Amino acid sequence: MTIKAVPARLLLFAATTGYQIRVFAEAAARLGVDLTLATDRCHVLEDPWGDRAVAVKFNRISESVELLRGRRFDAVAAVGDQPAVLAAAAAEMLKVPFHPLHATQACHDKFQARLRYQEAGLRVPRFFRARFDEDPRTLAARAPYPCVLKPRGLSGSRGVIRANTIPEFVEAFDRIRKMGESQLQVEGYIEGREFAVEGLVTAGRFQPIAIFDKPDPLEGPYFEETIYVTPSREPGEVQRELLITTVIAVQALGLRHGPVHAELRYNREGAWMLETAARPIGGLCARALRFAPDVPFEELILRHALGEDVSRARPAYEASGVMMIPIPKGGIYEGVEGLERARAVPGIDDAVITAKQGQRLLHLPEGASYLGFLFARGDSPAAVESALRRAHAELRFQIATALETFKPSS
Repeated sequence: MTIKAVPARLLLFAATTGYQIRVFAEAAARLGVDLTLATDRCHVLEDPWGDRAVAVKFNRISESVELLRGRRFDAVAAVGDQPAVLAAAAAEMLKVPFHPLHATQACHDKFQARLRYQEAGLRVPRFFRARFDEDPRTLAARAPYPCVLKPRGLSGSRGVIRANTIPEFVEAFDRIRKMGESQLQVEGYIEGREFAVEGLVTAGRFQPIAIFDKPDPLEGPYFEETIYVTPSREPGEVQRELLITTVIAVQALGLRHGPVHAELRYNREGAWMLETAARPIGGLCARALRFAPDVPFEELILRHALGEDVSRARPAYEASGVMMIPIPKGGIYEGVEGLERARAVPGIDDAVITAKQGQRLLHLPEGASYLGFLFARGDSPAAVESALRRAHAELRFQIATALETFKPSS
């Protein structure tokens, strides 16, 4: 694979400055690409970014796009939901390929996305939107049961709660309201197995990259994701329906060029689209995807953004996966035992603890982080899943239940 335009200039939008951004920077350096970071985190940037970062505000699209007027870039890329919206607006001004602004905005709006899925003929549960200044009991009377309450402004599983009865609905409503959100979406609960589909869109055509199985049941009341394993172990007809559903969702939303991360469920009725994001799989989870001979997913995204044909990219491993280590309880993180034992489990690539000593931990639905990540590869999805579970069993986390009990190490 070669980049034709050297040195090409790429503008990367990201709300974080951690691992995934470093991988993009390293890939750009290998390829001779001039990479500029657009972020709202300029105040915490460390070298080597320096003055090669543009300070933007993701909730002020017009203002942030104006900062780029007069500058030349050959491509844009984005990590995260809000950054993807700003990247789309910037791409329109710069006249470079990316997803359209209206499509990224629809991805970021659960209600609009559901409407588009419905219009495209995809399976959708009953759903409606509501405000937190409305009476919760009146709303509860409208809900299908079991149902799921979702804050419209948050991503992932944060604030998502299942309710089986009217009292549970009212309790969930009050809990999400305290998180500071203004709007809510209520949907019928979709039973079934859950999957993630990763892909790239080129001129509106979807190229599947991976189907991840999520072997742990996600039935609520909260929906904490843990293990992702690829390739899928589902029968061929199930995988085909998952991909066809993703293709229809991509077309319904109007996504045109760039990465797509989709979440789906499958049950006896077939595939159901949960959410489609105009971005790649987030953060450290992307480490579960590498391509022959040893290319990180971020490099594939960078190459694709610059116009290279990456349709022949193939996985570097027979099977791979990641475990997002869940937070078992709220409190103050003190430390972990067994990390080296976890790393020594056959099949484990790495074990990374991202929690910091003294950090306050919040579990779902209020929380939005994990204790860390386990990565594995092997000759089969079953072997990868087994390695992840065995490594997790080696870890013992110390979490103080109150601030006054925390004793920092000397």
